[in-house]
Amino acid sequence: MMKSAFRGEQAKAVLSQWFDRFRHRLKVPTESRTVKTRVGDTHVLVGGPEGAPSLVLLHGALASSAHVLSELAPLLERFRVYAVDIVGQSVKSADARPSVSNNEYGEWLTDVLDGLSLERTHVVGVSWGGFVAIRLAAYAPERIQRLALLVPAGVVNGSHWDGFTKVGLPMMLYRMSPSKRRLEAFVRHLLTTTDDDWVPYLGDALRSFNMDMRVPALAKPEELARLKAPTLVLGADLDVSFPGQRLLARAPELFSTLADTELIKDCRHCPPTTDAFRHWLSERISGFLLASGASHQQGPERMRQQPGHGGKHQ
Repeated sequence: MMKSAFRGEQAKAVLSQWFDRFRHRLKVPTESRTVKTRVGDTHVLVGGPEGAPSLVLLHGALASSAHVLSELAPLLERFRVYAVDIVGQSVKSADARPSVSNNEYGEWLTDVLDGLSLERTHVVGVSWGGFVAIRLAAYAPERIQRLALLVPAGVVNGSHWDGFTKVGLPMMLYRMSPSKRRLEAFVRHLLTTTDDDWVPYLGDALRSFNMDMRVPALAKPEELARLKAPTLVLGADLDVSFPGQRLLARAPELFSTLADTELIKDCRHCPPTTDAFRHWLSERISGFLLASGASHQQGPERMRQQPGHGGKHQ
């Protein structure tokens, strides 16, 4: 039996406080919903115009619906957004960890869509959330209208050595003996920019979660053969975990409906947390999701330096 995702009730309380803090950053109202699934209750943060197109938003590891919404808040202007708290990766949902080697996450997310009465919807997945979105695409592709993936897990893996020396070892050292210097060493190769919330949050998260060290299985073309949804894949050129060039090179092999790709320049795994970049990214995703009659053929790979950062910590 897999152990809890959290290191006790006090740890969960700390993470809950951070959820509230990130939610309070939102400038538009949101409502909390809970839906029943085969692995337990799942929390969903809902916002945006009720009559707008639906969008299911999936956050990264060690985060929550409030975290991802705070970075993609402009999406709330054009979509009815359902930001789902992924089980095993958010304090707001059931303390369960589905398998990362099969479609259990896709089955769980199908239950969530059923609970929200979403027959077919746009899906946006970030990092671990990208892996979950891919598992939905393998299990129930007919539920996806358009699919956007930002630095997704489950497509390629980075160098084991780089991952260990730049992320894994600094994480282990910080968990053993937390200090400001060790936290800075951990975020150095993870965050493109730093701010007053994300760095201390990650410090608390590393001390509050029992780390899930399982590596999500890489998707196979035959698993996604039934996917008809136009797909956008965005990679980061400095991403240690899922190197952007390698990610975009494999995307056409996986997604026969690949509509566009883009490599974000001077960007680590966690994109810039600047208002300029948040607006650019939300516009990039919105433009893709709201396009009609777009070709399903792969567009030209683009590499550009996005507004609001220049690859340096701010």
